[in-house]
Amino acid sequence: MIFIRYENWKGYLKYFPLTSLFLIANVVMFIVLTVNGGSTNNMVLLKFGALTNHELFAQEWWRYITSIFLHAGFSHLLFNSFALIVFAPPMERLLGSLRYGVLYLGGGVLGNILAVAWYNSIGSITISVGASGAIYAVYGAFLYVALFQRTMMDEASRKTMYTLLLFGIIFSFAMSGINWMAHLGGLLGGFFIYGLLIRLWKPRSLKR
Repeated sequence: MIFIRYENWKGYLKYFPLTSLFLIANVVMFIVLTVNGGSTNNMVLLKFGALTNHELFAQEWWRYITSIFLHAGFSHLLFNSFALIVFAPPMERLLGSLRYGVLYLGGGVLGNILAVAWYNSIGSITISVGASGAIYAVYGAFLYVALFQRTMMDEASRKTMYTLLLFGIIFSFAMSGINWMAHLGGLLGGFFIYGLLIRLWKPRSLKR
């Protein structure tokens, strides 16, 4: 099972440096939001880089990246941090930190782009934050592995991934306030970005 973490914290930092950096960035930015007015305050979120399709911020493209590291409320941070801690490390080991970073950030940005396009199409204003799109990009990459590189993933891990995706998709649509398009966009983005990356570079083995 590739989704069980065996490392102590020193080993985790050593073997998964970029995932650790993403986690630290999420926590640091949550603290920054909290001491500057609260992580659920829309004005605070906008000040520190939340994504929005409001015309006043339309040209601030950096928000497609900065919003990935912001979270609205502790439960939002906790849920995404848990997913990142558990499910991202095997992908960093598979691709290496640099390519994994391209997958994570590229999938997150693509999810944000599609989310903004969706809200624009329905004429609704959105303020969006969270690492979910990037995390779903990792899920999308694992879906590619499960479907097309079956020998690289054990059966228990494959079933875990399918179950995770099923409940994740249901949760995305069933719960109010969830940016489901960012999740879907990240998933699709990760699937295709991974497919491109492995054509440019042969990945390592996932199996222990």
